[in-house]
Amino acid sequence: MKSWFILVPILLPILAGILLLAFPIEDQKKRNICIEIVVLLNTVLTFWLLLHRPEQRLYLFSITNNMPLTLHIDGLSMLFGGLVAFLWPLASLYAFEYMRHEERVNTFMAFYTITYGVTLGVAFSGNIVTMYLFYEMLTLVTLPLVIHTMTKEAWKAARKYLYYMIGGTAFAFIGIVFYSLYCNGNEFILGGNLNLSDLDGNMTIVLIVYVLAFYGFGVKAAVFPFHGWLPSASVAPTPVTALLHAVAVVKAGVFAIMRLTYYCFGPTVLKGTWAQTVVVTVAIVTIIYGSTMGVRETHFKRRLAYSTISNLSYILLGVTMMSTLGLVAGLCHMFVHAIMKISGFFCAGAVMHQTDKNYIYELDGLGYAMPLTFTALLISGLSLTGVPLFAGFVSKWSIVEALFHHESMIAYIGLAALLYSALMTGIYMLPIAVRAWFPRNGYHKDQVKGFTDPNWMMKVPLFIFSVITVGIGLYAQPLYHFIENIATGVL
Repeated sequence: MKSWFILVPILLPILAGILLLAFPIEDQKKRNICIEIVVLLNTVLTFWLLLHRPEQRLYLFSITNNMPLTLHIDGLSMLFGGLVAFLWPLASLYAFEYMRHEERVNTFMAFYTITYGVTLGVAFSGNIVTMYLFYEMLTLVTLPLVIHTMTKEAWKAARKYLYYMIGGTAFAFIGIVFYSLYCNGNEFILGGNLNLSDLDGNMTIVLIVYVLAFYGFGVKAAVFPFHGWLPSASVAPTPVTALLHAVAVVKAGVFAIMRLTYYCFGPTVLKGTWAQTVVVTVAIVTIIYGSTMGVRETHFKRRLAYSTISNLSYILLGVTMMSTLGLVAGLCHMFVHAIMKISGFFCAGAVMHQTDKNYIYELDGLGYAMPLTFTALLISGLSLTGVPLFAGFVSKWSIVEALFHHESMIAYIGLAALLYSALMTGIYMLPIAVRAWFPRNGYHKDQVKGFTDPNWMMKVPLFIFSVITVGIGLYAQPLYHFIENIATGVL
């Protein structure tokens, strides 16, 4: 296959979104059909591209001699790009129903579709400069989605989102300039690509720059203390929060850190250094903080947002082990978390859409009125907790395995943090289902009279995500084998 074909799934949704902004479609049914056709077509093209990926890199142009823009698909691109391509048609279908009675739907769906192409641009970037440009474009195209409701809270959340991302941009840029000056060519190479002979005697600078870049890209991954934008962004419509918290933005953050660690600086350079201790500590602190705040939070979506903060650092805890097992663990949880967390947010959105209830204490008895929604939420909660026979157990077990293999005190502290987080996750997720199915004294069935599960456009994604969550829990070998091939460079 010709290398130029890599551009097609990136440009198609971007152009479709721009056309929708320029020529709005007022008829709701026609707009939904057009968007879903574009998104489904793009998903088919993406999977065709992943199955027949071109061997050659696509050179676009150079900013300077040391900063060419290229696109390329390797194993890591296949996992992230395939995940995005699979989830987007289902997320769009969900959004059609959720946004049915909202204002400015053309604008919303236009930026929602553009984000699809930009996220694939992050996945298919051939070097860190290209990834950085798409990474920052992702901030710009998701900002209108955060601010969509135009409320005071939305404006405040959007400003916070922008301020955090601008700060992250500055830190990440330091790492990109440094790496561009001291790399053996700009391509992503598993194992790292720094020219160590030019850096002999300057390893302290290398480690400082890595930590700064880690924090820069870590803003999107909501690492402590740069996590504050994520709960605030929960004021956006649920299709957006699911997009931000499960698929595009936060996963772009952990994906960029994987690239930075394993494909730029290299795990052998970082392992055993003070820089590794710093980033592992950051991951551990974020896990504990996110889990603890999840227990304290009573707002449905914000509780899930704190859960996201914690689980993103599960991924980073695996990644910062600086080992093949660590990369396997991080990739496994990146995939699994996307499935179970988008399901959780879609369940919360379904409740809010059908009942206008936003807080945990308002959910008494809703399990009987919305059985499919709360069954899907229970499956998501059990998986997030790490109960065996669900997907979350598989990915968390792989993280534990990587920690034991590291055989260090900080790895054992990380293991304790995982156990604590699992307990807190059970405390903040499972009581939601208990309250929905076994309401407290004083409840009467008339309190949920008239409430039902949403229509098929919202139920189909929930059903599919639940099946996948259980399916991976029962038979994870194909996924795990695929991820092992990525981490060992076979793909």
